[in-house]
Amino acid sequence: MVTLHPPTSWGRPHIPRFTRVPTRPGPCTAAPPRPARLHRAPPDRTLGAELALPLGAVAAALLVTVLLPAGGGAHPAVALAALAVLTLLAAVPARPVLRPAVALVSWLFYDGFVLNGHSDLAFRSPDRTGLLVLLLAALAGAGCAAALRLVRRHP
Repeated sequence: MVTLHPPTSWGRPHIPRFTRVPTRPGPCTAAPPRPARLHRAPPDRTLGAELALPLGAVAAALLVTVLLPAGGGAHPAVALAALAVLTLLAAVPARPVLRPAVALVSWLFYDGFVLNGHSDLAFRSPDRTGLLVLLLAALAGAGCAAALRLVRRHP
């Protein structure tokens, strides 16, 4: 062993030094130029995106609970407008897959408690109109989310 490795001093270890000889590739062995690397932004994974559906459901339940004693059942258009605004606000931070579910949960509360009392669900003309309005509110929330992403990317 002693003959293969030269002794080192006690103060510092022996670090072999290598010298690189610069080589120049010839015309036949030249590597093709690399394309510019595209950098993608990481996906927007926030806690708000994951909790938008449960928080929207709780907010819809609280809104219906407040509207019914205040006479929201007598004026379903007011309750539908309030739920549409709530659906829009809950759909903005939600993931795109969950936006129709946010609208569906809001419609279940609207249809079950405002239009048809005692949590009865129906699918008559006012019920379909309410579902369409809430789906359009979720679609508007998707548009607002896209506009916010565009503003954040290009200041």
